Amino acid sequence: MAQAIVVRELGGPEVLKMEGVTLAAPGPGEVQIRQVAIGLNFIDVYFRTGLYKSATGLPFIPGKEGAGVVTAVGDGVSMFSVADRVAYASADGAYASERNVDASQLLKVPEGISLETAAAMMLKGMTAQYLLNQTFKVGPETTLLFHAAAGGVGLIAGQWAKALGATVIGTAGSQEKIDLALAHGYDHVINYRTDNFVERVKDLTGGRGVDVVYDSVGRDTYPASLDCLKPRGLWASFGNSSGPVDAFNIGILAQKGALYATRPTLFTYVATRPALEACANSLFDVVQSNKVRININQTYPLAEAGRAHTDLETRKTSGTTLLIP
Repeated sequence: MAQAIVVRELGGPEVLKMEGVTLAAPGPGEVQIRQVAIGLNFIDVYFRTGLYKSATGLPFIPGKEGAGVVTAVGDGVSMFSVADRVAYASADGAYASERNVDASQLLKVPEGISLETAAAMMLKGMTAQYLLNQTFKVGPETTLLFHAAAGGVGLIAGQWAKALGATVIGTAGSQEKIDLALAHGYDHVINYRTDNFVERVKDLTGGRGVDVVYDSVGRDTYPASLDCLKPRGLWASFGNSSGPVDAFNIGILAQKGALYATRPTLFTYVATRPALEACANSLFDVVQSNKVRININQTYPLAEAGRAHTDLETRKTSGTTLLIP
């Protein structure tokens, strides 16, 4: 019998309970995998609390990201075979020791990348890929601001943006996290607890502002993020770890310099198989070239998913966190 975290009611980390679950044989188009590691992401918190709605309703198994070894394949599956090393970034139900996954969501993990690394980087790394290469095409002329620089996406994005030649500014909430971000591509990191990040960004850019702000924080950084932008700059709001932005008034974009705003999601950017493979291959390439290194800074037993969520929400974690079945 497989073990899984099952959410039977919405709420705090205490609703994350381990249960034995019966795993059926993989159906048509499905692949069964024994999971080696599972990625922890803030989106998991959003589903646990009900900010985002599970497609299946209650009860549900949370989690989007994981990696493991194929143990069985269903009818019609030709891309994968038993013993293949695979990973995924957007398949609901990751918090489990074994599971079935739609083959369309799976990717083969290249040699030289461990399954733990794959589980740590798929969702976060592919998010960095689309943000830096598709939402706004970052290059040597770009100056950008990335909030939560020492987070899982932030540490990948800092290295990747630097490899693309950008001037990279970040924010973080402690000296330890500032030092971590500076060691991962950032040119400047602002302590948002002690400094006014808008004023510091203006100082660092000679009053010009940045081309793009990548904001996964939400309520606490809005509308100040807009004040960091050049005229016609882009605010990419891709998360809301502090809570959602309420009552967004599109007129504020005109008031602050004919700005652009977008609310992108990874799942839109990888909605087709060619788009998924292109995004993943771009990530695999930048990791295998050592331009981006993946840090696994915390691991927790899957049974302690509640403790992992508590540490994530109270900002005790940095970089990437894994749950180990």
